Amino acid sequence: MMLSPNMANKGPSYGMSREVQSKIEKKYDEELEERLVEWIIVQCGPDVGRPDRGRLGFQVWLKNGVILSKLVNSLYPDGSKPVKVPENPPSMVFKQMEQVAQFLKAAEDYGVIKTDMFQTVDLFEGKDMAAVQRTLMALGSLAVTKNDGHYRGDPNWFMKKAQEHKREFTESQLQEGKHVIGLQMGTNRGASQAGMTGYGRPRQIIS
Repeated sequence: MMLSPNMANKGPSYGMSREVQSKIEKKYDEELEERLVEWIIVQCGPDVGRPDRGRLGFQVWLKNGVILSKLVNSLYPDGSKPVKVPENPPSMVFKQMEQVAQFLKAAEDYGVIKTDMFQTVDLFEGKDMAAVQRTLMALGSLAVTKNDGHYRGDPNWFMKKAQEHKREFTESQLQEGKHVIGLQMGTNRGASQAGMTGYGRPRQIIS
């Protein structure tokens, strides 16, 4: 049986996964990596070291979850650090993954939304390091926006515009929301659907 050049070079599923992986890798931003590395070192202190440049170096640096845990802990005051950091970095795979999972929970509790969160395998297996960058950017943006004295580094490293817009939107809708609720209470008080008499006129129910 003759193999077509396509079949000979790669199987369909392998080709598809390679294509997807290639697209994911293109999303990874090496300039962003530099900024995140600088922030993590400033935020956590020089003890965390510095990774080799590039996606793989960044992954290896963060993979065991210890630096990530130190990072999120540094955004909290002493006495209320959310993640327990082991004295010796975990060497067993499940312990490392557990450490990363603790960081993810703490980041979500801090305010990072689910759509900005990476999955443990994205980091651990290097499946999507761009997603890891996205989570760290979201964390940094929140830290700058909160402005509670725990952020270290240049505030211009992160944008806080999204959070500001969100807050303005909430405030601008507040009065309108109260007005709508007030109207609904005015027309619906003491009424049930069964007690409607004519269009839009509630029947008064006297107890």
